[in-house]
Amino acid sequence: MDAHPHVTLSDVARAAEVSLATASRALNGTTRVRSDLRERVLAAARELAYTPNAHAQALAGGTHHTVGVVCHDVSDPYFASIARGVMRVAGDKDLLVMLASTFRDPQKEIAYVSMLRAQRASAILLVGSGFEDRGWSRALSEELEPYRRGGGRVAVVSRHRNLRADSVQPDNKGGAAKLARTLLDLGHRRFTVLAGPRRLTTVVDRIAGFRQALAEAGVELSENDIVESTFTRDGGYTAMRQALDRGLDSTCVFAVTDVMAIGALTALRDAGVSVPDDVSLAGFDDIPVVRDLTPSLTTVALPLEQLGERAMELALRSDRGTRSRVVRVQADVVVRDSTKEVRA
Repeated sequence: MDAHPHVTLSDVARAAEVSLATASRALNGTTRVRSDLRERVLAAARELAYTPNAHAQALAGGTHHTVGVVCHDVSDPYFASIARGVMRVAGDKDLLVMLASTFRDPQKEIAYVSMLRAQRASAILLVGSGFEDRGWSRALSEELEPYRRGGGRVAVVSRHRNLRADSVQPDNKGGAAKLARTLLDLGHRRFTVLAGPRRLTTVVDRIAGFRQALAEAGVELSENDIVESTFTRDGGYTAMRQALDRGLDSTCVFAVTDVMAIGALTALRDAGVSVPDDVSLAGFDDIPVVRDLTPSLTTVALPLEQLGERAMELALRSDRGTRSRVVRVQADVVVRDSTKEVRA
């Protein structure tokens, strides 16, 4: 029977009544699956004519010149800027880019990777934070390893736990530490942090760097000083409202991503709180719009398009060895109008 081109790993998992991770492990031959579950998955795969390794023949023939980019949310300017860098390099190589947004759902990430294997993409790029989740990490590796063995190429942007792949890693921890030291130099000692979910490695690293630099200066950042919300503009607005509702006594708010800072700025304005006269505000990423805000946003700048370019170059490199290559990208503080000096 010929494989149906639209059958996905999700279809197989649904038919077998198992999770995506279990379906992935069963189809990729791992021993960590109960025999009855494996049989159910294999039977469903046969019934649906699902063939996850079909990409290998196509890669050998060199007929499919597509690159799959899996990101968290392409409407977020952070990911849009990185994707633009990917597309520039891919365009120079006459490669077609397929873009998928997971909206930070780890199961969707596994499903999209499986789909790209079935679509015979010649390279897969994972753009965005990994998840602090061992089960997800294992399932993702078990999708990517057979793909790599079949000639597929993989590169990631940001830290992914236990994933064997070339990676471009922005200095999230170091950049947040630099920002903390800059804000301390301005006289700030009381901080509120607006954070995304701490199952994301990027959030974990940025909080850790910020907290560590404060601690070195004798300033404690307690759990009560951190408000967790979604990693979006609306999440920033909601987190800022929560901090205001419980009585904001900080002199500075750090939003771990610029899009959250934009939401926070609106929440402060709606509450009649002036930035930076009543409270300073800082973000992270330096997405293009933040220099045009009123006030313009102090942030940590990453060369976003360059992150995408470097990831694409890693995926296309011809000197692939057994060891994964890591490209580290520096982050630098840019001070603008949303922060001001305070007197003790």
